[in-house]
Amino acid sequence: MLTSIFTCQHFKLLILSQVTVVLDKVLRVGLLYDYYGALLTEKQQQCLEMHYLHDLSLSEIAAEFSVSRQAVHDIIRRAEQILEEHESKLKLVQRHQQDQQVMKKVHELLCSLPDEMRQRPEIQESIHQIGLLLNFPKEL
Repeated sequence: MLTSIFTCQHFKLLILSQVTVVLDKVLRVGLLYDYYGALLTEKQQQCLEMHYLHDLSLSEIAAEFSVSRQAVHDIIRRAEQILEEHESKLKLVQRHQQDQQVMKKVHELLCSLPDEMRQRPEIQESIHQIGLLLNFPKEL
């Protein structure tokens, strides 16, 4: 009984870690695509969009373009490689993420000010504007 509980818990953790890895990759490719997607060929753009944005399988994409599944796989992998190469040179995504962290910290600091300071219109406006940049919901 204890072995089956351990196995079940272990299995759940394994699945969760795999899901996290997949989500991290999807988010990374999405960010890279947002910054560098225009530098890809039209076919590379279409394949990445179909695979990551529309969640189509390699087989479905292959049928759409009348090519082999392997050809689609190669196009997607090459496009991902190109995106990573651009990021390694330009570091726009890295800078974006660093800027987001700094803005989040500033937002937290402004929100932690004493009430009498936080209620000042310029502080409220700063909190609101930084929140918009961070895609936070409207402050209450």
